[in-house]
Amino acid sequence: MTNTSYRVTTGLLGVAMLVGGFTDVTRQPANVQVLVRLGYPVYLATILGIGKILAGIAVLGPPWPRLKEWAYAGIFFNMAGAIWSHIAAGAIDWHIGAAAGLMGLTLASWGLQPASALRV
Repeated sequence: MTNTSYRVTTGLLGVAMLVGGFTDVTRQPANVQVLVRLGYPVYLATILGIGKILAGIAVLGPPWPRLKEWAYAGIFFNMAGAIWSHIAAGAIDWHIGAAAGLMGLTLASWGLQPASALRV
């Protein structure tokens, strides 16, 4: 059961990062509107998007424990920053719940890794 849970949470997390990264890199209007509303420059979308794509590949890719640890940390901190940015900007909306959900998915995927994936 744990292996299945790990695969499901990791698959969902990886796909979410790849899709989110693609929409950031291609500067989809909805993503740009959120950045502007939060007071960030539009070019940040490209930086975040590339990071999300690389993290998605690392999480879904070969079992390289150190790389996966960095990817999990990056995703976690990205989502924590997103939550704080929305709160600080007074933009209390569904984005906070989505980021919190992705943080939870990150923690679940990380915590459910099989012991063999944790060897460095």
